[in-house]
Amino acid sequence: MPNDQLLGGNAVFLAIALFIILCVFLGVRIVPQSEKHVVERFGRLRSVLGPGINFVVPFLDRVRHKISILERQLPTAHQDAITTDNVLVKVETSVFYRITEPEKTVYRIRDVDAAIATTVAGIVRSEIGKMELDQVQSNRAEVTANIRGQVRAMVDDWGIEVTRAEILDVNLDEATRTAMLQQLNAERARRAQVTEAEGKKRAVELNADAELYAAEQGAKARRVLADAEAYATGVIAGAIKENGIEAAQYQVALKQVEALTAVGQGAGKQTIIVPAQALDAFGDAFKMLKGRL
Repeated sequence: MPNDQLLGGNAVFLAIALFIILCVFLGVRIVPQSEKHVVERFGRLRSVLGPGINFVVPFLDRVRHKISILERQLPTAHQDAITTDNVLVKVETSVFYRITEPEKTVYRIRDVDAAIATTVAGIVRSEIGKMELDQVQSNRAEVTANIRGQVRAMVDDWGIEVTRAEILDVNLDEATRTAMLQQLNAERARRAQVTEAEGKKRAVELNADAELYAAEQGAKARRVLADAEAYATGVIAGAIKENGIEAAQYQVALKQVEALTAVGQGAGKQTIIVPAQALDAFGDAFKMLKGRL
């Protein structure tokens, strides 16, 4: 009988020990750094366990969801959109997100990836539908920023943070691409013609400026020569006024000497016949020149 009691006591003690071990095992939860655990009690949200050691009530609390909080990337999506100038474009988008509040994600949305993809597609179509094709191509950064802001606002109730939402590419159908290429070539040809015309215009302007400058310089030279001749005439007139006929004869003799010198400098052998009166005049001129010197 004592042996039976001892065995019974040992069995109870062992059962209690096993129960305590089981309670410790069920009550202690170690959560990895990259996860958060959603705990339920009788089917209702009890708490969210963060990374590290956590304690729950054994047999009452149960970890129902283990949610990764690492950043995720949705598959690259392609959707059609129509601009305000009725051009069909195919937009390629990429979205990155992470779960920040698992309790909202678990109890408010079933398929997170599909919900985000649908939301992004709708916002992309709406934003591009407000712009013309040229604006979409030139303001892609602005369009991306608007899409990112709207997506963040719409998924906030799901406990999700959209870290990146990018437009990777905007593609056109073949007909539109061909039409745009023709338009681009025409624009290049027009710019080339404008550049050539401006060059010709500039050349004409420079030539006209050169001719005007040459004319101005010629006129200035003629004015200087006229001033010099006027000055010389004034000097001669003054000399004649002071010295009378002698000054006039001096000027005439000087001109005769210059003319004779020019004739003598001609090419080839020349014979010059000078009248006797001219020789007398030259003699007088030489005398006057000698007197001046």
